[in-house]
Amino acid sequence: MTGIAYAAGPAAGTGGGAGIASFIPLILIFVVFYFLLIRPQQKQAKQHQQFLSDLKNGNKVVTKGGIHGTITGMTDSVITVEIADNVRIKLSRSAIAGPVDSDKPPVKKAAG
Repeated sequence: MTGIAYAAGPAAGTGGGAGIASFIPLILIFVVFYFLLIRPQQKQAKQHQQFLSDLKNGNKVVTKGGIHGTITGMTDSVITVEIADNVRIKLSRSAIAGPVDSDKPPVKKAAG
């Protein structure tokens, strides 16, 4: 019986170095995830926060719900957006998704 216990134990010459070597692939995966997923998302969030802080009256925006309109009034947390003639809605500042890209041509859907 003692022969089996000795056979299951760690081999001679393997120490703490082997444990660190087994974590290298995990560390590499984390580094790849950081540069491909986490860092670009943080950069995009910072740009969106800068866009929200730079909003002013007259800007054309689109909300996260897909409503297009023009900013007509603002406070620290509430933005008034005119979506049609004399139709205004109040939104929280965080509900603004981005600017309306009027310089881009509309996307044509393929028939069929």
